[in-house]
Amino acid sequence: MNFYQALQMDPSVLKRKIAQCNTTKEKRFYWVAMALRSVLIVAFAVLFISTLSHFFGQENTPLAVALFCFLLGIRFVNFEYCMKDSLITLAITLFILVLVPSIVTMIPAFAALLLHFVSFFLIIFITSQRPELGNGRLYSFAYVYLSGNPVYGAVLEKRAMLALVGYMICAIVLYRKHRQMHTKVRFHHVILHFNLHNIVHLWQLRMAIGVSLVLTAGQFFGVERFMWMGFACASLLSEYPYSENVSGRFSQRIIGVFAGSGIFFVIFSIIPESFHSILGVLGGLCLGFCTDYRYKAACNCIGALMLATSIYGVQGAVVLRIVDTILGVIFGVIVAFLFHKWIGVKFDTTKQTSQANEEA
Repeated sequence: MNFYQALQMDPSVLKRKIAQCNTTKEKRFYWVAMALRSVLIVAFAVLFISTLSHFFGQENTPLAVALFCFLLGIRFVNFEYCMKDSLITLAITLFILVLVPSIVTMIPAFAALLLHFVSFFLIIFITSQRPELGNGRLYSFAYVYLSGNPVYGAVLEKRAMLALVGYMICAIVLYRKHRQMHTKVRFHHVILHFNLHNIVHLWQLRMAIGVSLVLTAGQFFGVERFMWMGFACASLLSEYPYSENVSGRFSQRIIGVFAGSGIFFVIFSIIPESFHSILGVLGGLCLGFCTDYRYKAACNCIGALMLATSIYGVQGAVVLRIVDTILGVIFGVIVAFLFHKWIGVKFDTTKQTSQANEEA
């Protein structure tokens, strides 16, 4: 294996290889690859996001962040359709992400709930045929993030133009990396095979119910930064294979958020104000070394809190992050429990879950 190949690997793979190494030189090779990989990703993120934000406005930075994540994901994971249908899938996804977050703020709560459900389910259904590859987490993050940052008028027009630019960039990568894969699979083949006896479709349905409910509730009750509730809820429900028991992620999310918020508060309080801006970069660099869900949750807090501190102050942002996370994971646990009770009456999921665990 050469160094470039090592740079393409996920931290979990690199750490497994480090554990298998017999010499210090081999371990150093993989540690350097992991460190450089993290630095390059953060550097590219800063360049990519700041450039798009400069041309399309700071209010559209959330879409620039989502496009950056799409770009990283599309290099390795496709939609498992022929290229024509894959390009259509990408266009539909971006169309929803641009328009729906703004529309739901202007309609009654029940209509907003219905639109959230249909839109989110459609995105998850068309992009995540194999949830174990991570598309579900990627596109649910984008939906929740943009739902918490709607725009209107001229800014919305700029967001649409940004989506078009992002589409062209992602489409080029998608075509170059995956044009020879799944050439005989059409989108309508997947639609025709939809049924709730399929564990993947159960997972998609539960995700859509949970996320649409938590986003509508957060918006209806005026919860500050309600997208943080959405992230926490979606994170619990996105775990695959499908399981009614989400208590593991519940505790890990809580631990991660308390740890990350505490670390951020201490560092923010003791370092000079001129260094505060580097905290977001620091969180991104640390994320490049994380494989455990708790540590990922902690690192994600740092960047999120850095953005929120300018609005709520450091104490207000930390408290809000913790409270929103607790509300979100409680919401996710309740949805998972009720969904399993409902679906368990209609379908036997035990055998399907066992099969999904074996495949994973």
